[in-house]
Amino acid sequence: MSTQSKTTGKKVNKAWLHDHVNDPYVKQAQKDGYRARAAYKLKEIDEALGLIKPGQVVVDLGSTPGAWSQYVRRRLAPAGAAAGALDGAIVSLDILPMEPIEGVIFLHGDFREPEVLARLEGAVGGRPVDVVVSDMAPNLSGIGSADAARISHLVELAVDFAVQHLRAEGVLVAKVFHGAGYDDLVRLFRANFRVVKPFKPKASRDRSSETFLVGMGLKAQPAI
Repeated sequence: MSTQSKTTGKKVNKAWLHDHVNDPYVKQAQKDGYRARAAYKLKEIDEALGLIKPGQVVVDLGSTPGAWSQYVRRRLAPAGAAAGALDGAIVSLDILPMEPIEGVIFLHGDFREPEVLARLEGAVGGRPVDVVVSDMAPNLSGIGSADAARISHLVELAVDFAVQHLRAEGVLVAKVFHGAGYDDLVRLFRANFRVVKPFKPKASRDRSSETFLVGMGLKAQPAI
């Protein structure tokens, strides 16, 4: 790496650190006891669309470090408690380890592997799922076409899982990225859900290309 590249990298890191330390969502997450500012992305989507309610079965894909599971846990708990009684069930999965959250079933594994998917289905236990939330994202290489394919593959797997396990009025919230492959993912959602809404939460940084697709109510699947 050249000296100039190192200097540029340091500047980028310093700029990110400055933004992170001064980020109001980071400060709010620390105050509210969330593990990451990402909790407010799901909170904003949920408050706008009324997705998560007590008594539901919720699956959280790409859950680590656990901020989305924490948010869902509070939504399912009496009086929004972070611990104690839970009205509903949360099953979370990630390729990375996650510190335990009271009442949340966590599975450590790669969602792309059939054995891990089988474990997830076992944890759901045949119950119809009300909401699937997916914050999954691959490690990006910087090669646009390859990264787009990796992103699309994870979203396609999330859609497939949702179609197989959601109840008829169920909901899928999935992180996607604007760029190559985005229009195809919108079409995939529209092919499987009656209502599709793109959503860019305020908590999602302006410079990030991430957005979220929300699919509500499964379309009837044609008989094979």
